[in-house]
Amino acid sequence: MRLKFAISLLLAAWQLQAQVEKKEVGNLIVEGVPEIPASVIERMNQYQNTRGASFSGWSPDGKTILISTRFAETSQIHVVDHPGGARKQITFFKEPVGGASYCPDASYKGFMFSKDIGGNEFSQLFWFDITTGKYEMISDGGRSQNSLSAWSNKGDQFIVVSTRRNGKDYDLYLSSMKNPKEAKLVLQREGSWSALDWSPDDKKVLVANYISANKSFLHILDLESGKLEQINPSQEEIAYGSALWTADGKGIFVVNDQGGEFSVLKYYDIVSKKFTAITSSIPWDVNGIAVNKNRSTLVFDTNENGVARLYQLNTATLKYTAIPGIPTGVVGGIEFHPDGKQLGLVINTPQTPSDVFSIDLATNKLTQWTFSEVGGLNTSTFVVPSLVEYETFDKVDGKARKIPAFYYKPASASGKIPVIINIHGGPEGQSVPVFSPFISYLTNELGIAVLSPNVRGSSGYGKTFLKLDNGFKREESVKDIGALLDWIAKQPELDASRVAVWGGSYGGYMVLASMTNFNDRIKCGIDVVGISNFVTFLQNTEDYRKDLRRVEYGDERDPKMKEYLLKISPANNVDKITKPLFIIQGLNDPRVPASESEQMKQNMRNKGRNVWYMLAKDEGHGFRKKPNVDYMQWSVVMFLQQNLLK
Repeated sequence: MRLKFAISLLLAAWQLQAQVEKKEVGNLIVEGVPEIPASVIERMNQYQNTRGASFSGWSPDGKTILISTRFAETSQIHVVDHPGGARKQITFFKEPVGGASYCPDASYKGFMFSKDIGGNEFSQLFWFDITTGKYEMISDGGRSQNSLSAWSNKGDQFIVVSTRRNGKDYDLYLSSMKNPKEAKLVLQREGSWSALDWSPDDKKVLVANYISANKSFLHILDLESGKLEQINPSQEEIAYGSALWTADGKGIFVVNDQGGEFSVLKYYDIVSKKFTAITSSIPWDVNGIAVNKNRSTLVFDTNENGVARLYQLNTATLKYTAIPGIPTGVVGGIEFHPDGKQLGLVINTPQTPSDVFSIDLATNKLTQWTFSEVGGLNTSTFVVPSLVEYETFDKVDGKARKIPAFYYKPASASGKIPVIINIHGGPEGQSVPVFSPFISYLTNELGIAVLSPNVRGSSGYGKTFLKLDNGFKREESVKDIGALLDWIAKQPELDASRVAVWGGSYGGYMVLASMTNFNDRIKCGIDVVGISNFVTFLQNTEDYRKDLRRVEYGDERDPKMKEYLLKISPANNVDKITKPLFIIQGLNDPRVPASESEQMKQNMRNKGRNVWYMLAKDEGHGFRKKPNVDYMQWSVVMFLQQNLLK
């Protein structure tokens, strides 16, 4: 009887695979995805023609800015010469440009930018001469990662971080603008290293050695002697963030979490080797810091329950004040104007896309430089999420632990509302309230509620919370999704019988794990570049990522850990999944290789499961090119209409 049943299942799987239509659409290979009707394309058209802008920096004279935005298929570099001015595109590549930075020395009229091929993340560094409009590659051009790490104060030298030596370790190279292609190796060590800031006399550099989200080290590198001196040697596990020299070179402004739960801005005296805490009264993480040219004013931003706050600090008195008038949302790209009195940055809110602004620090006046298009939509109708907390399975100080989540509730809905649980990647990431045309389409046009939880392991809630999912605790973060399903069932407006899970990267693993553990409570799942088997993932991810990920997930070379990782890996538990799954993957993904998605698809198909599949031949860890993004979103909407909304 069992043999007949097994044979019937096998035959069903073969028949299903034979019935799956495989086709190519541009650079996409799709399987099981039906034809996209014109009605879906037309309905989504406006939402897919919004855009945003990121801030790449001020020109040395402070008259223009560099921004990145997309006019055609990919994000490129543009110049803007006054607030509200035209965005003049100056790079025109098929591949997105990763970032750009003006040379601070005005005698060199141009900027550095980076670019990879097909999302492979082997970024190369280029110099763009604005006077001639010509560019040239200044890095090695091989299968290595290269990025501009820090300009000298004079702007005549710069440090590049590169894996060119062995493809695994991040070394530091010093170059001069007189001959930018000549690179002198100034720091060769195992692991991930970066340069943070040059000393005022341009003789020393602050360098960081990143081990994990919870552990890193800070050093001073003497460029002439090559001497590397560790700051604050300690047996305690410490995570360092940004670090900048003081004007006299006798101290350092540094962000770390030593002695507390959150990352605090501190002053470090190099002679006495003592710290003075500056922001310990703020019970949230300090994120980025920036300082003006004469190092008299420092600006820092904090992450307060997912919302950004901005402050300015007098570096002589160590007194700081909040900068008022910043819209509720997130900020990024903070950089001082050359005059030291203004600040450039990007502001993003749930109802406004990323745009570039400047702030006059004397008057706190906010000036908008870019006005990104929003497809003709009235974005005031976009849902602003509310912050909710739900109880999970364990306790803190005798009380149930609470997990924060952002709740995007449709403004109008008839009957009970279907739900998508949107799980962020990382796992050290954090869901924050940002402008998302696609989420707005789901809420406004399809009437779907979206819940974006920050399960244990997320950043922003203290270092203890950040470590709660490490190693053998991996599935405890999955239990947080189970608790969210319980919470959904208690909300009178939500339909607990129509819940989908959606996530990318580690969030993709969480989708698969949620479907494994809560199959009877989930209608369907969307896995974007997700991990399906931790052992094969750790074996096949690029060499420069292996050690970093082993700290988080566990070392698969240890027999006990390998046994555990194989036990919890979704690819080994497809028997427990009976609901429809949509797998989306980039062929050139160096982080989560395409083999992770391929094996999950095949294992599901072997069991006769309903699987849609999409592979982009010219993408990596996520989609960045508009034609691919558009088709993926159309397909996701079709998948939801067929498997969630019915």
